[in-house]
Amino acid sequence: MSLLFFSSSSPSILFTKLTNTSYLRMAMPAPVLEHAHHTTATKQSSFILSNSSSKVIDPPVARQRRLAQYHPTIWGPKLIDSFSTRYTHESYASKLEGLKQNVSEDLHVLSTKAKGDACLTLKLIDSIQRLGVSYHFEKEIKAAIVTLVSSSTASTTTDLQTVALQFRILRQYGISISSDLFNQFRNCEGSFKDNLSNDVEGLLSLYEASHLGMPGEDVLEEAKRFSFKNLKQSMATLKDDYLLKRVAHSLQTPLHWRMPRIEALNFITMYQREDSKNLQALLELAKLDYNLVQSVHQMEIKELSRWWRELDLKSKACFSRDRLMENYMWAMGISHDPQFSQCRIGLTKFVCILTVIDDLYDVYGFLDELECFTDAVTQWNMEAKEELPEYMKPIYIAMLEFGNDLSDNIFKNTGLNTLPYIKNEWENLCKSYMVEARWFYGGYTPTLEEYLKNAWTSVGGPGAMLHAYLLTQGSQLTEASLESFNHGSQLIYWASFITRLTDDLGTSKAERERGDVAKSIQCYMDEKGASEEEACDYIKGLICHSWKKINQESAKTTIPRSIVNLSLNMARAAHCIFEHGDGIGNSIGVTKDRLVSLIANPIPLDD
Repeated sequence: MSLLFFSSSSPSILFTKLTNTSYLRMAMPAPVLEHAHHTTATKQSSFILSNSSSKVIDPPVARQRRLAQYHPTIWGPKLIDSFSTRYTHESYASKLEGLKQNVSEDLHVLSTKAKGDACLTLKLIDSIQRLGVSYHFEKEIKAAIVTLVSSSTASTTTDLQTVALQFRILRQYGISISSDLFNQFRNCEGSFKDNLSNDVEGLLSLYEASHLGMPGEDVLEEAKRFSFKNLKQSMATLKDDYLLKRVAHSLQTPLHWRMPRIEALNFITMYQREDSKNLQALLELAKLDYNLVQSVHQMEIKELSRWWRELDLKSKACFSRDRLMENYMWAMGISHDPQFSQCRIGLTKFVCILTVIDDLYDVYGFLDELECFTDAVTQWNMEAKEELPEYMKPIYIAMLEFGNDLSDNIFKNTGLNTLPYIKNEWENLCKSYMVEARWFYGGYTPTLEEYLKNAWTSVGGPGAMLHAYLLTQGSQLTEASLESFNHGSQLIYWASFITRLTDDLGTSKAERERGDVAKSIQCYMDEKGASEEEACDYIKGLICHSWKKINQESAKTTIPRSIVNLSLNMARAAHCIFEHGDGIGNSIGVTKDRLVSLIANPIPLDD
């Protein structure tokens, strides 16, 4: 059995600013550079990368522990245990099934009897998706799309909203569709026609569709510029409050980049203001389903709270972030459908332990101690802990027991030994942390290319994706499905790349103030002599390019849709968590409000 391990090879990044909207050209793959070895394991050591234009500054001298001064958790165990809801599947099963039947019939009628109005079918599918209930209607949606694709009306329509909706939805479902169909809306010079500027619904649909573009699809880049400009201008004169809110929401964060559970809550709020009396069953279903899924989340977080208290890393590793609820938000973002409860629980445990180890390398540990910890991870046995400082032992044991327990459970259910894969991802992760620790203790600022070659692993993306895949497959995991994981390697790379860059945009200020190792923004500023604003714009350009690469990889039929969905959702969760700053380190603002809505407060229902 062979499985691609991500840190063994990594794309080489050639940064070339081509135009104002094209930021880089990628050459892939090339091996990771092996950095120079340390000759001493103290803070006085110096680290120099040969053949590099980056500067080396005097390393820190004092051997003194660093602390990030993270605020205590705002989610105590008593508060978590107090979460309750009257919305349970036992109490509302019959009502849920009745509403599902009504929506299923509406979708069937629109897709089969209302021929000639493809736009209504597309809008219903779009609403079902955005309201967070599409997992109930997977077969019905696929059947409607098949009917839609074969419909002559859908293929010949010249309505901008319908064409753009069709394009976006088909690409979301992995169905091949060319961006050339937008050429009908362009003039002979290649620009979009001026008479489209007043079609706000069409422009909004076009703007959302443009974010599913792939590298080289210039028509979609032009569509994005044209629709953004005209939508921005329309906001000054729009009288429709519902439409105005939709435009503002999209221009802030396009739909393709949004975390599904957050989008479901936002869209429910906006959707109930629309005058759509004939679709009230769908809205009622969405609200009830949201509350029922919330009850599942409450049970999961209570179980995790007990695990976290028993593990007691809060006191054994008091230098680290205590962020159980916020880490659960990562898991909820990556795997949101209610049936994947074990995935969310396991993934939250992974992220909690990862967070402690991340803080160990980033902030608290001395270089010689970190070298020992990295060696112990490579050995992966209890005997190796004896070589560690006392404060590191419970952290190492927590990682080891979590990985071994997960592997044992999978073996019991499938007969497959996944421990080598789990171990290898932890080893890759800690080795990438070690690279950054050597940079810090050597006073070294890497080039942006050097930094990103390592940082897409150190953000934890490859490890999270492996764990999420193992946990979502459950008893269905086979040797063949493990092999198929190889096909998603580049998709996982680009999702991890986005996760790293959005993380850097959100956390850069706080990390710079406490003197952490340089991240992407600082690397670019130092290398190019750029301002912080210029560096942030450049990083945002890399994110846009990376989304195009994700779209390109997602379209490959050799990649399992489960890998596509997990990768997309990890990138979306990163956008959500770091949209307003460091949503993990400082979890009092928007992150708290979102967690209250996602887990604690149900949506009021008229029942």
